[in-house]
Amino acid sequence: MPRFSVIVPVYKVQAYLHECLESVLGQSCPDLELIAVDDCSPDACGSIIDEFAARDARVLAVHLPGNVGLGLARNAGLERATGDYLIFLDSDDTLTPDALRAVADRLEETGDPDVLVYDYARTYWSGEVVRNQLSAQLTEEGPAPFRLDERPGLLRLLMVVWNKAYRREFVERAGFRFPPGYYEDTPWTYPALMSAETIATLDRVCVHYRQRRHGSILGTSSRKHFDVFEQYDRVFAHVAAHPDLDRWRPVLFRRMIDHFATVFVKRGRLPRAARAEFLRRARWHYRRYRVPGAPADPRTRLRHALIGLGTHRTYRLLSFLSRIRKRAVRPAAGLRRAVRGAALRFHYRVQLRLPLRADRAVFSSYRGRGHGCNPGALESAFRSFAPHIRTAWIAHAEHHHTIPDRTERLRPGTAGYWTALARSKYLVNNVGFDRRLVKRPGQIMIQTQHGTPLKRMGLDLQDRPAAARDTDFAELLRDADKWDYCLSANRHSTLVWERVFPSSYTTLEYGQPRNDVFQHATPADVDRLRASLGIPTGTVAVLYAPTYRDYRRTQPRTLDLERVLRGLGPRFVVLTRAHHLHGVPLAETAAGGRVIDVSGHPSVESLCLASDVLVTDYSSLMFDYAALDRPIVVLADDWEAYEAARGTYFDLRAFPPGALAHGEDELIDVFTTGQWRDAHSDRLRAAFRERFCPYDDGRAAERVVRHVVLGEGARLPPFVPFAQRRPVPSAEAALALVPGTGLPLGSVPAPGAAVPLTETL
Repeated sequence: MPRFSVIVPVYKVQAYLHECLESVLGQSCPDLELIAVDDCSPDACGSIIDEFAARDARVLAVHLPGNVGLGLARNAGLERATGDYLIFLDSDDTLTPDALRAVADRLEETGDPDVLVYDYARTYWSGEVVRNQLSAQLTEEGPAPFRLDERPGLLRLLMVVWNKAYRREFVERAGFRFPPGYYEDTPWTYPALMSAETIATLDRVCVHYRQRRHGSILGTSSRKHFDVFEQYDRVFAHVAAHPDLDRWRPVLFRRMIDHFATVFVKRGRLPRAARAEFLRRARWHYRRYRVPGAPADPRTRLRHALIGLGTHRTYRLLSFLSRIRKRAVRPAAGLRRAVRGAALRFHYRVQLRLPLRADRAVFSSYRGRGHGCNPGALESAFRSFAPHIRTAWIAHAEHHHTIPDRTERLRPGTAGYWTALARSKYLVNNVGFDRRLVKRPGQIMIQTQHGTPLKRMGLDLQDRPAAARDTDFAELLRDADKWDYCLSANRHSTLVWERVFPSSYTTLEYGQPRNDVFQHATPADVDRLRASLGIPTGTVAVLYAPTYRDYRRTQPRTLDLERVLRGLGPRFVVLTRAHHLHGVPLAETAAGGRVIDVSGHPSVESLCLASDVLVTDYSSLMFDYAALDRPIVVLADDWEAYEAARGTYFDLRAFPPGALAHGEDELIDVFTTGQWRDAHSDRLRAAFRERFCPYDDGRAAERVVRHVVLGEGARLPPFVPFAQRRPVPSAEAALALVPGTGLPLGSVPAPGAAVPLTETL
């Protein structure tokens, strides 16, 4: 018996059917049967299904003698299904890579619920991909499984059959079947969710819902849209047959009226001559199923009143008056914003006509976050090596405490902000400035980037819609055209930047300025940082810093840190660093103070210095940490999904910076067996460091300032060889060093042996 029965009804989709079926058969979870039901399609769909069935035994081709419609075709597939779970997929849609594996894992960890609800994204013919706007309802936090009473917000989601997995025994016991006609999902999904004893959610895009330019049923003008009335009659009949579901009547009534209003107002669905009749039918259903007190907010009450009146002319009149009111009664705050914006634009145009200030430099990082990253290191270097340059930092007010006292503080969008952008000679950022910035002749823009790229960037995201999201690639290129210099940490980065941000800038292969501190910090600095973070003396501090997942809206399910710590023993503590795009901690501070959340700490470099080992997945932080020459453990538990969604420049599993784990158990084993810091791990890190950290010798920021500001490009400090670099040791490693030498105990020469002389750094 397979784990999944994937049922695909097929009718007039020959252009999309190959992609649909391949998306199912190419899943990393192969335990499935694919039931493709040819609904007497007049095109080549039937033969395409037969071709797939001939080459893959998991495909069952079903050919119906006549066209019966989407719902009854699904029923034909249901009758032949043998899997534990039923998954319905429309034949012009696709499953995302590894979707069934994610579904299977979630089903297992939630105890095989009756229904699992997962997410989808709309994919437009233009290439645009938009995730479901209500995906927050699919959070995996809280109890699981649950009943609908505990999460009624699920009823706000699109009521379709294809964003859920159904336990077949549950469906057969309840006797669910699809009715004929349009909107056949409605009398299936509502009863299924209301009747399920156990429900779980999966916060992951598993289906790409194709938005076709032409040919979609819902985009076709027809009287068949009147079927929506009979479908809701079936929903309420189900409630009437199950009195225990009577509490859902108010919610169902609201959803029904909202659905009627949507059908009515969507252009092209109803023939013009049928619109008045549709409203009369809607009014009849309104009066038949109305539950007192059902509408809630004012907008809902207005929409319900319009449906309740049921006259076409009244609906049009009230809709027109509502639009006029919205345009006429604009909040005073909106008017003030418009006036202020106009004044600032005028101010900026004036500033652009005033002389540049050759002694001014303005910096920013991560679109208004605090002082840090490569721009932060460069700002400090400007003050050290070019003290005649006055520096300013752009950040939101809540980050101003991170800015050094001698640096001017600017808030985005203020007059001072626009003045600085218009008149400062040097502009430094690790992302991009305001797109309205006009780069003047004589201004010098330094793009520092913010790490070595493992994941695809820039133009390489054009074929990765899940990662590109709403990226404006034309704007991206216009921004790159403003750069004078682009910093690079290694040859790999240079080749990537010049390809994905093609323009005429000069690449400076000088290393990562933010990593200079690793060569300059002292053991006393490390001890001070550890004390400030509350790391107990004598413990091994693990910095756990996973990266962002483009294929998930919310933070991925994290490690069971308490279990990990139990496996590692009392000597270990974990510093958890959530990606800034998630905004919530990875875990609550727990385990007797052995889990310390450092997500809000302004300096990731300080966290690296305070820790003894890094555990990450695909974060670029590993490239920086390698410059510290401390152990790194890679947790690659979803590499295939990450690679499919984002794309990478090399297979990290084949060239890791240290020990590799594929799951929580392996991660614990890596530490308990000592693999995290054994000789093999050291060799891997050395090779990784040699490839990606050739210039991180502590003088990257100095080189940039000397080249760009002081004009000393021909007389820059030489790069320090690896053998002569002395990154500050971790607190754990420092315990094993020979006092006063900075060398491991095992490296002390025997009495009388020759001691090589090396330059003191």
